[in-house]
Amino acid sequence: MGYNKWGFHYLVLGLVALLAFPLIVGAQNKKLTFEDVMKWEDISDPQFSDNGEWLAYSVWPDRGDGEVRIRNVDNGTFYTIELGDNPKINRTGQWVGANVKPKLVDQIKAKKDKPKQGLALLNTANGETVQKDSVKSFEFSNDGKWALIHFYQKKSIKDKKSKNEHLGTEMVLRSLESGEEYSMPFVAEVSFDSTSQHLAYAVVDTSGEHNGLYYRDLNADVSEEKTVVKSEDKLFSNLEWDHNDEKLAFTQAQLDSTFETEDADLKIWKADNDEVTTLVAASDVDKEWALRTNNDLEWTDNGERLFFGLMPREMVEFNQNKKEEDPDSVDVYSREQILGEKEVDVWHYDDPRIKTHEKDSWNRRKKRTYRAVYHMDDEQWIQLADLKMPNVVISQNPNYVLGQSRVPYLQEMTWDGFFSDYYIVDLKTGERKKIVEKLRSGAELSPKGNYVVFYRNKDWHLYNVQKDLYRNLTEDLDVPFFNEDHDYPYPVQGYGTAGWLKGDEAIMIYDKYDVWKFSTDDGKAVNLTKDGRDRELMYRIERVDEDRKAFDENDEVLIRGYYDHQKTYGFYTLELDKSGTEKRLETAHKYDFISSPENSDRILYSREKYDEYPNLWISEGPSFEDAERITELHLNLHDTYNWGSAELIEWSGMEDGQTIRGALIKPDNYNPDKQYPVLIYYYRFFSQRAYEFNNITNDDRPTLPQWVSDNYVVFLPDIRFEVGTPGFASTKSLVPGVQKLIEMGIADPDKLGLHGHSWSGYQTAFMVTQTDIFDAAIAGAPVSNMTSAYSGIRWGSGLARQFQYEQTQSRIGGSLWEYPERYIENSPVFYADRIDTPLLMMFGDEDTAVPWYQGIEMYLAMRRLDKDAVFLQYRDEPHHLQKYANKLDYAIKMKEYFDHYLRGEKAPKWITDGVPYRGK
Repeated sequence: MGYNKWGFHYLVLGLVALLAFPLIVGAQNKKLTFEDVMKWEDISDPQFSDNGEWLAYSVWPDRGDGEVRIRNVDNGTFYTIELGDNPKINRTGQWVGANVKPKLVDQIKAKKDKPKQGLALLNTANGETVQKDSVKSFEFSNDGKWALIHFYQKKSIKDKKSKNEHLGTEMVLRSLESGEEYSMPFVAEVSFDSTSQHLAYAVVDTSGEHNGLYYRDLNADVSEEKTVVKSEDKLFSNLEWDHNDEKLAFTQAQLDSTFETEDADLKIWKADNDEVTTLVAASDVDKEWALRTNNDLEWTDNGERLFFGLMPREMVEFNQNKKEEDPDSVDVYSREQILGEKEVDVWHYDDPRIKTHEKDSWNRRKKRTYRAVYHMDDEQWIQLADLKMPNVVISQNPNYVLGQSRVPYLQEMTWDGFFSDYYIVDLKTGERKKIVEKLRSGAELSPKGNYVVFYRNKDWHLYNVQKDLYRNLTEDLDVPFFNEDHDYPYPVQGYGTAGWLKGDEAIMIYDKYDVWKFSTDDGKAVNLTKDGRDRELMYRIERVDEDRKAFDENDEVLIRGYYDHQKTYGFYTLELDKSGTEKRLETAHKYDFISSPENSDRILYSREKYDEYPNLWISEGPSFEDAERITELHLNLHDTYNWGSAELIEWSGMEDGQTIRGALIKPDNYNPDKQYPVLIYYYRFFSQRAYEFNNITNDDRPTLPQWVSDNYVVFLPDIRFEVGTPGFASTKSLVPGVQKLIEMGIADPDKLGLHGHSWSGYQTAFMVTQTDIFDAAIAGAPVSNMTSAYSGIRWGSGLARQFQYEQTQSRIGGSLWEYPERYIENSPVFYADRIDTPLLMMFGDEDTAVPWYQGIEMYLAMRRLDKDAVFLQYRDEPHHLQKYANKLDYAIKMKEYFDHYLRGEKAPKWITDGVPYRGK
């Protein structure tokens, strides 16, 4: 199905006209109910075949059972896999595999031994399906001829409760051409080579007798298992193919009697001569380090270097699961034995990390390995990373890698955010040179390793590795390369890079609107997109080929554009050796690029706006002239529901007169002679949601079309913040917008509901202390007391909350001791006596982002002051509710709350009387 390619100015005039005279239709259309939301189907996981012929995607409801849908783009052939999810298409496009989930009713009924997922393999030539039960994972070979099916551990083996955590499970190799299958028991790890000549797999069985590394020759007798190396009670792991020369890298280690591994050897097997070689023996490593099976092997693209990892010796024992045996004798007065049972953490002021962050990051840190590299040409290896410089970014060039370290700034992370030092590291010698220190943003090494680009102090800088020279690329340009909408206390950041040109000839960098090309030779700057700033059109390059390291100078690239003022999107093309873009697709929608198949020019993308579901579209190429919608979900929303339509409005902020925008959504049966109850929902920038389809789900965030269908008007305002006064800035941004709705005759001034969650939950709790304009308010997970929250912990990461207030979202701009008045003045709890607005608060009591005692503080303050407040505590729930029963309950309660206070409907007892505790 095609569509007309409208001119932009024509489209805007048409849109304005449409919004100015809304159609009085849909009065007969129904409300979107909670049951409708449960049944609402969404598209996910779209996959293209390499030739662009077949498209597969999942369609699942908010609650219930779904399916995978498979479509031939050329002839319309259509198949489904019931209960299918997360589809994969093989290279030839002849087979689609999908996980098959258990039916929801079976999951609910099962008390123990929950049903496991299976697998369906569908032949696109005839629709025939092969089904497998209890499948943990599957994959296709690169040539598309084989499917590898990995099963869950058999219950009979699990019941034996083996302590061998390395134990393998059954694997089946299936020929997709003949249907023959080859079973391999106790496979712990497996890997196809890229050319699909060999399948290598490591076996760990219950006896340890058959432990080994094996392979199948996929071009010969596949039924024959061939041995690379076999050794009782050894563990073979980290299988990694060099895809150019048919070399397989792996680690080999001894398993002891408790199934713990000793130090490992790094080895390779050459398939052409069946030779196994030890590259690095365990004994070759310095005594302070260890080569372990916990590793991450990675070949460079040309196979000349193999990166691997080393673990600090002191961490080895912490990765063992051995338990100390009970002492033979017990002395009840032994200080040593008594203190062996102590449980205490010592918090020291000079610790690099606070204890909660130490604990949260412990498992990652104890398992961490530090990169080393083996050079195949001279058969030498060198350690690159260590405790002082833990991070190394793998590069394909033969000379240098980029090193990174946050170690010197771990303490400052508590209150000032994240900083790093960056190094150039010589791949041959391991020598490192610090090139920039205490950098907030990242640094990037060019593909050839000749340059490093980084952002600092509002400018982009280029470091020449060979000449040891720095150049400020942007200081002489008359446009800002820093974030023009920045309103945080920390230093303003840039917009990022767009990619390198081959040969390291140039680096492309974004300003707010345009793509610039900077010569690495002389720093000369060229505005490639040319007109972005004039049109307020933000151009961003889409990486159609994600594996590509650099662009050719004459490449034509696909660009997605976003109109900052109008909030609409488009697609454009740009030739990198010229200036100026060519418009390809530009309508009043949001567009998202999804993928482009490897062997086709086709482009898969989605198109959406508030009242248009993001169906999948296909274009034959970047012209988009023959674009066609390929999925057909929810096409007639206005015919089915009182869905509503969105428009943009503007108003002036209080005091400063700054223009602020918002999205306004009216019902289809909107009557301009009537005033409406208004749901106000916000966070920071929400006006763009006029061209975004709202998620239809029972959740802790309101499903906007559900409210519109019940004759609410929904208002999504932008918020402009100021450092030091986030609460006041939010209030003076939003309240004039609400007053604008009243002046327009849209909003009933006695039916205004304010809703926010998390950061906007805070804003909501604060705003009702400053104004009585709202008739009811809902605040999910709000901070109520910045003085106590400042010295609290973000339990999800273990980090202190101080940096959030001094530098980031909370925007206070300094410590509690520098600005005590700011912390108090921006804290709702200190002004709870001013609240006259009924307030509903919600928290999960396992919230790891905002401590739920912040809700308790606000509740207790309002309770003490005899203010109308209800506090919903959802047990064992995080920042966003996860259990469906709780999500549905809160969604219903949100609606009941506003229906009562804004429309005068009878209040349920939980609002008027509360709910007595009667046990769980």
